[in-house]
Amino acid sequence: MPLSPYYAPVSPLSAGLSCRCPRCGKGKLFKGFLDIAPRCEACGLDYTFIDAGDGPAVFVILFGGFVVVALAFFVEATWQPPLWVHALLWIPAILVVTLGLLRPFKGVLVAMQYRNKAAEGKLERRSGE
Repeated sequence: MPLSPYYAPVSPLSAGLSCRCPRCGKGKLFKGFLDIAPRCEACGLDYTFIDAGDGPAVFVILFGGFVVVALAFFVEATWQPPLWVHALLWIPAILVVTLGLLRPFKGVLVAMQYRNKAAEGKLERRSGE
């Protein structure tokens, strides 16, 4: 039986933020903006186990919304600009913040899922039931 190659542990944070393979830290994790590649091009890890769901989007929206709304309140309380200035400032800001964070945060969640061997829950049937 051949031994499988050893891969030094990769930090989920560094692998996720760099959008790299959670096992080797070298291969690309994404094939598009948010589409996961079928497997790692460097170590061959099959990415079919990945199921980040809506988790990344929820956390990014909550974080981005908090930051942008806090800044909007600060600008309103300090300078009281007209509404068109708010629209000019905050619509692009929320797009940049959320879209800029979505890919790296999805990478971090995937790397944490790999590190913790997270999988879909399964019910076990006891014999005799």
